[in-house]
Amino acid sequence: MTKKKILAMPEGDIFLKRDLEILNKYFEVRTAPTFNHRKLIKSIPSIFKILKGTLWADLTLSQFADTHAFLAVLFSKIFRKKTIVIVGGYEVAKVPEIGYGAMLNPVYTFAVRFVLKFADKILTTADSLKDDAVANARVGGENIKTVPECYDSEFWIPCGKKEDLVMTIAHLRESVIKRKGIETFVLAAKYLPKVKFIVAGPQVDGSVNHLKSIAPPNVEFPGFIPSGELPWWYSRAKVYCQLSRYEGLPNALCEAMLCECVPIGTEYCGIPVAIGDTGFYVPYRDVEATVEAIKKALKSNKGKEARERIKIMFPLERRKAELVAEIDDLLGT
Repeated sequence: MTKKKILAMPEGDIFLKRDLEILNKYFEVRTAPTFNHRKLIKSIPSIFKILKGTLWADLTLSQFADTHAFLAVLFSKIFRKKTIVIVGGYEVAKVPEIGYGAMLNPVYTFAVRFVLKFADKILTTADSLKDDAVANARVGGENIKTVPECYDSEFWIPCGKKEDLVMTIAHLRESVIKRKGIETFVLAAKYLPKVKFIVAGPQVDGSVNHLKSIAPPNVEFPGFIPSGELPWWYSRAKVYCQLSRYEGLPNALCEAMLCECVPIGTEYCGIPVAIGDTGFYVPYRDVEATVEAIKKALKSNKGKEARERIKIMFPLERRKAELVAEIDDLLGT
């Protein structure tokens, strides 16, 4: 039987890469680049690649409801092709107190609303993102369904002795540092001088210099850590902190929990979905509460519970089954 054809975009995206490993087993897949509306002339070749790919495909799959998804949905409507768009979070967010979310920008709002309204299916990683899409983009949401990210529990596995080490990961640029509460994390370290704190992640702009200027000696900034090395880092850490104001289902948090880190997080969006009752909760930007939660987490034995929660709730087989089922449903296969 001839395989159905899928155009997936944007090529090179780390989140889409995970799904491509699944899709390539069942479908014929091609990729197309993203489209940068700020560089219209240079992006013209990308527009034609998306158009050509849409004409070839039976279905387009877009990671994030961005400008490439707008084009994919538009072209698919014209040529009667099926469309799935995966929402990451930013697209439907509206958090003015930290200046975060596409819904704060009228141009993005128009594009995202178009995608949310006219795509055949919208997939989100957490129910909270559907709620935000309905509230902030003012769409009905009948075509929105939660299909969470899932994780390979045979790769994310504890492989070393736990230390009094607390860890968090982020792309270290100004907007992300604010959204993920990294400054709170660094300030908490001052009150626990005998505990090592790790702030990992690529240092995108100079904003990491501010963090280093306020950080005590027990905070380290190792920079980008390749995914192949992360299980070793997580395995050393007794505690993982997700102190964010806004998230979908946080990948790094779930990966760390699989490596038996005791989780600490805020109660926003998908964070409590991951943590459940296996960790500790703190208010956003509350340094004192974060310090107290870290003290409790360092003494707790919830790491094994945390691993079991993610292993049971988000097995890799679930993502495979649900994603393929959504595509088959649209294509009638």
